[in-house]
This record gives sequence, C-alpha cells and structure tokens, in this order.
Amino acid sequence: MVVELLPLQTGGALLFVGALVLLVVIAALLSAIEIVDAYEKRALTVFGEYRKLLEPGINFVPPFVSNTYRFDMRTQTLDVPRQEAITRDNSPVTADAVVYIKVMDAKKAFLQVDDYKKAVSNLAQTTLRAVLGDMELDDTLNKRQEINARIRQELDEPTDEWGIRVESVEVREVNPSKDVQRAMEQQTSAERKRRAMILEAQGERRSAVEKAEGDKQSEIIRAQGEKQSQILEAQGDSISTVLRAKSAESMGERAIIDQGMETLAEIGQSDSTTFVMPQELTSMVGRYGKHLSGSDVKEDGDSLESLDFDEETRELIGLDDIAEIIGEIDEEAEMDLEAMEQEAQAIKEGKDAGTISDPDEVIEEMDQEFAGDAAGEGDRSPNA
Repeated sequence: MVVELLPLQTGGALLFVGALVLLVVIAALLSAIEIVDAYEKRALTVFGEYRKLLEPGINFVPPFVSNTYRFDMRTQTLDVPRQEAITRDNSPVTADAVVYIKVMDAKKAFLQVDDYKKAVSNLAQTTLRAVLGDMELDDTLNKRQEINARIRQELDEPTDEWGIRVESVEVREVNPSKDVQRAMEQQTSAERKRRAMILEAQGERRSAVEKAEGDKQSEIIRAQGEKQSQILEAQGDSISTVLRAKSAESMGERAIIDQGMETLAEIGQSDSTTFVMPQELTSMVGRYGKHLSGSDVKEDGDSLESLDFDEETRELIGLDDIAEIIGEIDEEAEMDLEAMEQEAQAIKEGKDAGTISDPDEVIEEMDQEFAGDAAGEGDRSPNA
C-alpha cells in the first residue's frame, strides 16, 4: 500500500507546482505590462528608486518590484474654499476662487511635492487672503482683474518648482459683511436719489429754457407778422387813397368836360356868332389827349404814336367815356360847322356890332376872364 501511494502523492505535488508556476507566470506578465492613457504619464520606481516616466501606450516594467504613479497632463480645476479676510480699511470680506493648473513636468510633480493639487489649493487660499488684506474694500469689489493677476503672479514662482503651471485664476465672489452690505445699500440708494434729483432739476431747467426759447421765437414771428400786416395795410390804404384821388380828379374833370360840352351845345343852338371855349376845358382835353397818346406834338411834325392801355387802366381813367365825349363833341362840331362858318363870315363883313374886329381876340380875352374866375363862371358871354 505504501508503494502504491507514493506515485500518487508525487503526481499531485507536481500538478500543484505546475499550477503555482502558471499562476506566478500570469501574475508576472500582468505586473510587467503597464498601459498608459494618451492624456497621462506615469512615474516608474523599481525597489523604491525612480527610474523614468512611462509614455502613453504599452510599457513593460520589472514585475513585482515596480510601482507606477499616474499624472494627468490635462488642465485641471481646483476650487479654492471660501476665505475670510480683513481689508486694509478694516472691513471684513469673504471670497472664493477657481484655479486652473496644468502638469508640465511629471518628474518634478512626483519628486518635489507630495500632493501637488493639495499644495496648489492651500497656496491659493493663503495668497487670496493676503491679496484681499492688502486692498481697500472698494478695490476688492471693483478690481477683480487686478486680484486675479496678483494671485496668479504669487502662485507662479512656487508652482514652477513643482512642475505645475497656473494657467488662470478667477475670483468668483467677494462679499462684505452684512453690516457693510446694509451700509453700502443705503449709500447706493442715497446716491441714486441724488442723481435722480439732479436729473430732474436739469430736465426742468432744460424744459424752461426750451419753453422760453419757443415763446421768444413765437413772439418774434408774431411781431414780424403784425409788422408785415401793418405794412401791407398801409400800402393798401396808400394805393386806395391814390386811386380814390385819381378817380375823384377824373370824375371832376369829366364833369367839367360834360358841362362844357353842354354849354357848347347850347351856344351852338343859339343865334350868337361868338363861341367861348373855357380854358379849363381846353387844358383838360389836352391832358387827356396827351395821357391817352403818351406823347405830345413834336416840332418836326412827325406822326404821334399812341400808347395802349389794358382794360383795368382804361376803366380806371375813364378812357372809354372820354372817347364817347370826344365823339359827341365831333358830332356836334360837324352839325354846327356850317352855321359857325356863316357866322364867322358875317363877322368878317362887319354885319355884327362893330367894336370887335377880330373874333380870335374876343375868344382870347374871354378865356383869360374865364380862367380868373375861381367859382368857374363857364358860360359868360363877351360884349359885342
């Protein structure tokens, strides 16, 4: 029985050893292969000694005695917890920020600092409190870009030694204490009320100025209109007066002419051989003739050229009526022409009372006497 059991025990031990060796080989293979992602690098240590950085891809390392440490080479975001600080003018404020970092040298980040993320976060917190404490309250609220630049500048030097680059720093909120906020709200409200009052006063002043300017322009335009109206009214009165005077003069002269014509008609119908032409009648007829023709008798005997008048002017000066009067005078003159010639012949032969030898002298003497009479004795007969 003993002899039979030995081979069985020997076969079991060999099987166990073989399985153990297989497991060791598999474990060694798994431990010797390192797969690195494209966005990271890994630091390799063998027996605790730094050897190299493993690049992205498949890397073979000594099995069982190697350790690797992963470093993300992408830009990473670190939240800086809310920090309390006292400004230079002794006003308490709280602020928080965000820091964007990137690992530039994984070897330094592995060898120079224990935990680079924690180190950068702590450094950013202290730097934020220092920057806020070096500024006044109004500057902390208004100069965000300056705060960001100063924090980044303060973080650049130590993080360079760690192989970390601070890409940007953004302060998210800076809040003063509640009492300060209440006082600031009151100040802002008072400032807004003051600006509103100033704007209202400026608006009222501008409105008053515009209204005054409008009233001024309105008065100027009204005065100019009244002045123009007065000028036009005065011109109208002047023209009306002139026209009335001319009309009255024309009517007066026409009345004298009519009366003279009637007198001549009566004289023509009488038995008298002497005719009297009043000086006023002859002068008016001459003026009308000169006005109608626009010319007078020339010494060289040239023919006269009359002027043409429009209908309004002819009606104004009574040109048509004068033509009718002159036509009536011509008709009466033609009717009495034969009788006058007979009477003139009788006067020349001395048949009439003999103190008058020349009828022209008689007519001239009677014209002078008629012109000297202010009351207009138009039909006075001379003594024969």
